[in-house]
Amino acid sequence: MNPKKNQQRLYKDLAWVWPIISPLEDYAADSERFCKIIKENAKIEVKTMLHLGCGGGRNDHTFKKHFKVTGVDISQEMLEQAKKLNPEINYHPGDMRTVRLEKQFDTVAAPDSINYMTSREDLRKAFQTAFEHLKPGGVFLTLVEEHPGKFKQNKTSTIIQSQGDVEIVFIDNYYDPDPKDTTYEATFVYLIRKKGKLRIETDHHLVGIFALEVWHELLRKIGFEVKQMEIRFSGPEPGPYPLLMCIKP
Repeated sequence: MNPKKNQQRLYKDLAWVWPIISPLEDYAADSERFCKIIKENAKIEVKTMLHLGCGGGRNDHTFKKHFKVTGVDISQEMLEQAKKLNPEINYHPGDMRTVRLEKQFDTVAAPDSINYMTSREDLRKAFQTAFEHLKPGGVFLTLVEEHPGKFKQNKTSTIIQSQGDVEIVFIDNYYDPDPKDTTYEATFVYLIRKKGKLRIETDHHLVGIFALEVWHELLRKIGFEVKQMEIRFSGPEPGPYPLLMCIKP
């Protein structure tokens, strides 16, 4: 893999732009829906949550109103944002493929960052992590952001946000150079204006894409009972998206 195609600067040196282009209020309604779905599908009372790939803690700001949340993320920069936003939550640095906290939770959620699993084995490992951290009767909630039946070549979207004297135009483009493999490229362009002075940054992410059948197959092999529903969001790309509720027997 060409490292230039997986810079992930948004989670490193450009992490400071995340709170600007992703306002907290954009997350509340969808996070509330996740909480409702978790409670409706779990076979036990849900009091504790493990959030894998928690990022900057935007979803956690709502999750913590319903559950005692523990968050894990691979990016130290994003964890710093999460801790600042949610100081009462326990956050741990870790890779969702390998992290082991030696405790179990009533629910495990991975609605966002799981799309960075770029091979079947990566995806299986993330599911295994969820299974091992979940109590029997608990639910693992995860979201399929892209799959071959939904993917649109060269899909491009734009976000315009400002904070103080900083205005950011964020452009993202999805492109799959080889539809036969399990990855596609997400390219981000940032037009950053501070007091009107323009700075342009680019960023490349390698992201995973798998058939829905692969998600179901891997989850069931690990031991989950899987239920799928279609969910629409309130943002600029409402979907629908396949949402998987996975019960540990």
